[in-house]
Amino acid sequence: MEPTTIREGYLVKKGTVLNSWKVMWVVLADDAIEFYKKKTDNSPKGMIPLKGATLTSPCQDFTKRMLVFKVRSAKNQEHFFQATHLEERELWVKDIKRAITCLQGGKKFARKSTRRSIRLPENVNLSELYVLMKDQDKGVKELKVEKDKRLFNHCFTGNTVIDWLISERKARNRPEGLMLATGLLNEGFLLPAGDVSKDGAEKGAECVFLDQTEALYYFADSGFFCEGYSSDEDVIMKEEFRGAIVKQGCLLKQGHRRKNWKVRKFILRDDPAYIHYYDPTKGENDPLGSIHLRGSVVTAVEYVPDAKRYEVDGNLFEIITSDEIHYYLQAATADERKDWIKAIQSVSKTGK
Repeated sequence: MEPTTIREGYLVKKGTVLNSWKVMWVVLADDAIEFYKKKTDNSPKGMIPLKGATLTSPCQDFTKRMLVFKVRSAKNQEHFFQATHLEERELWVKDIKRAITCLQGGKKFARKSTRRSIRLPENVNLSELYVLMKDQDKGVKELKVEKDKRLFNHCFTGNTVIDWLISERKARNRPEGLMLATGLLNEGFLLPAGDVSKDGAEKGAECVFLDQTEALYYFADSGFFCEGYSSDEDVIMKEEFRGAIVKQGCLLKQGHRRKNWKVRKFILRDDPAYIHYYDPTKGENDPLGSIHLRGSVVTAVEYVPDAKRYEVDGNLFEIITSDEIHYYLQAATADERKDWIKAIQSVSKTGK
């Protein structure tokens, strides 16, 4: 009987020989994980049997890489994967864990309707708590904080988080609130911003979250960025990062010069309406480029000019900016293309 495909998509994977991080097309079946150099390849570059495997998430073996999870095979071979955003990591981890559990019990893969929470006060579910914290009306308020000649946008202080947990009756006291906040930090829902909180997170203490006004944090999928005062031009350039994140993920993008296709991480923001793209193996500090979406047009297309010698077929769409620059992109699935087009159309009409 052929294995059933459970999930597939782009992930960044650490090489087992050269230790370099590269984008791979990853396919999760009910009995194994296969990874391909390209989505169109017929044969996988490698395969990880899930029988007897274990999964660790979050994996904190790499201090400079977020959203990493580890799969250890029954033969003790370690494989490290990095997602491009928090929700993506949670979906992969949930399905891999379920596949391993089903194999151990000799059962057919089936998704659970609820997620078992880790051991925390009053059995708090961190995913649900994170959603409540991000609520625009009743959640933790995001601020602009000026510190050490830098302006931190979309962040909040450590003591504000503890105050909120107590006021919302999620914690009975500050030590209990600190336990919850540390759980959110360790799971990657909250991230440190600034030297104080980063030092606290890297010291390896039992409670890495700091209940202090000097410690700054931000939501993993927020529009956080930090800017300095080096020049007026720098501040103007940072303006395009001020918008809230609407959607993010990996897409294939055609280059303007060589017309070759490469996987890029895209982050769509509104007000101002921009989409930035990055090398997914190198983080989000320096975008490779940006597209100003105000007044742009986005449509699904069946083919791309000058793409005959490249293996691209299906789920293509095109962005035409107000100054008539054409960008060609490919989504992994038809539903994903539909979601991206809908999100970009909405932002291009409402954003600045």
